Order: sequence, then C-alpha cells, then structure tokens
Amino acid sequence: MNMIEELLSIALSAAPWLLLGLFIAGLIKAWMPQNLLQRWMGGDGLGSILRAAVIGMPLPLCSCGAIPTALALHRGGAGRGPTTSFLISTPGVGVDSILLTSVLLGPLVAVARVLGAMVTAIVTGILVGLSADEKVTPVPEAGSCASQGCCASKGCGDSSKETAAGSGVIVGLKYAFSDLLDDISGWVFAGLLLAGVLVTFVPPDTLVGFSGGFLALVLMALIGIPLYVCATAATPIAAGLLLAGISPGMALVFLLAGPLTSLATLAILRREMGSQAVAIYLSSILVVTVLLGWGLDALLGLTGWNIVQQASEVQELLPEWLEWAALVVLALVSLRPLRRRALGF
Repeated sequence: MNMIEELLSIALSAAPWLLLGLFIAGLIKAWMPQNLLQRWMGGDGLGSILRAAVIGMPLPLCSCGAIPTALALHRGGAGRGPTTSFLISTPGVGVDSILLTSVLLGPLVAVARVLGAMVTAIVTGILVGLSADEKVTPVPEAGSCASQGCCASKGCGDSSKETAAGSGVIVGLKYAFSDLLDDISGWVFAGLLLAGVLVTFVPPDTLVGFSGGFLALVLMALIGIPLYVCATAATPIAAGLLLAGISPGMALVFLLAGPLTSLATLAILRREMGSQAVAIYLSSILVVTVLLGWGLDALLGLTGWNIVQQASEVQELLPEWLEWAALVVLALVSLRPLRRRALGF
C-alpha cells in the first residue's frame, strides 16, 4: 500500500505537466516543417551546429524518432557537425520532459538539464565535425530503427511524409496524443513504477556512500549511456534515485546520458559517418556529462540550494482536483481502443 501511495503521488504531480507538454509538442510538430529545418541547419559551421542544438531540443522525437529526420537533413546538405548536434539535442530534452523535470526535481535541475543537453550537443557536434570524413555506404532512411529497441510507432518512419501531412494544428495534436503518447507511455509507466519502488523500499541516504566524486559520476554515465530510456521516462527514475541518496550531479548525468544514445543511433551514425565519429560521439557524451554533473554538485555545495525543497514547492502550485483530472484524462487517452472510439485516432 505504501508503494501504491508513493506511485500515485508521483503520478499526480506529473500528470498535468505531461499533458501540457504533449499539447505543446503537438503545436511544435504542426509548425516546424522539415524544409525550414533544412534551411536553418544547412552547412557545417559553428552557427549551424548551434542552431541544430537549439532547434532539436523542443522537437517531440525520441532517439530513434530523430534518426529519419537527421538523415534527411544530412543528405540534404547539413554537415556532420549539425547532424550530430541534432541527434543529441532532440532526444535529450523535450517540452514534456522539461516540465516533468521542473515538477519532480525542481526548476534548477530543469535549467541544468536544458543547458547540459545543449552543451553536450554543441561540443559533440564540433568534435565530430572536425573528425576525418570516412568513406561509408549510406543506408536507406527508414532503416532498422524499430528493430533496435526504442520507439515503436511513427517515430521510426519517414518523417518527411509525417511533416507534410502534419501541416495543421489538429494533425499535430493527433500526433502528440497518439503516436508520441504511445511511444512514451510504456516507458513512463515503468519509470514511475521504478521511482515508486525506490522511494518506498530504499530509505533516504541509502546511496549517500556511493555518491560524490568523479568515480561516482563516471559510473552513472557508464550506466546511463547503454541503458536507453526516453527523456520523459528518465525523469521519475532520476527523482527516485535522488530521494534515495544520490547527488544531484549524478541525477543530472543520468538525465543526460540515458536518453542520448540507443543502438539504432549508434548503428546509423557509424554507417553514415564512420567508426571514428561513433567513438568521438560516445567519448564526448561521457566526458561532457560527467563534467556537467560535477559542476552542478559544486554549485549546490557553494550555494546550499535544496533542490528537493524546490521540487516540493513546484508540486504545491496546482490544486489536487486538477492533478486528479489530468491523471484521469491522461490514463483514458493512453488506452488506444478507448481513444480511437472516442476521438477517432
């Protein structure tokens, strides 16, 4: 019963912000055509890398969902650097995961997550852009994404067709509350369940002995990089780990390293840009996320800010009836047969 109460508490806090994030994601999907991305990300200079990092962050795509778009942009003129920057920033954060981070881990961690994803994308894009251009054999754009274990629906399809079809707000919202929600709902439930287990059965300060220092940060990065989890689902897991005693820096490392990589991303990157690009990609993510986690711990040590208290204050902003209403709506929309019968998608 205690675990159910903890799980319900986390779900109630998250539901309104997740609904808001999905709504905003639908608007972005409708108003961000691929030809506009192509124009902004063309070339291989620092400006293109910066724009790719900024543009990619709010887009409602997971790691696998970003692959078709990134391939189309790369083959349409975007350089190695901007393509890599886009591949990192897009799954690293999204409007839904940013809002969830604010409510479950506090506004400071949310800001650190956004800046961290941007810095990781820019640094890695610059390094990959400077690497030698290997001769590789391109693969079809709609490749073996779905078989490699991340998104299961249209995130792995031909994004150019989706963008052409998704020119209206209604179509964008349908995408957010059907394809995108179907992609993340299972992961989010698993993340909430794990967070509930951690909060219930792992007493506070249990992991304090394993927290702090570079080795702990490196260990968290090494755990997060191969453990692909979408940005939204990673948030409650990080919150549960934080309450169990890990440092905020370790939580940030997990939030950054976990969503940025997948087997599909690495396979496509290797085929498009070569093995050297993959080695730089992984090394850069490891080093940059660890440094960012260390920087957050150092900042909190100097200022004495309590991020758990910040998260509690944000969770108290909304009335309980609104949280229950949002949770009920989210649960009903997540059930495909009921959603299709009621909404037609």
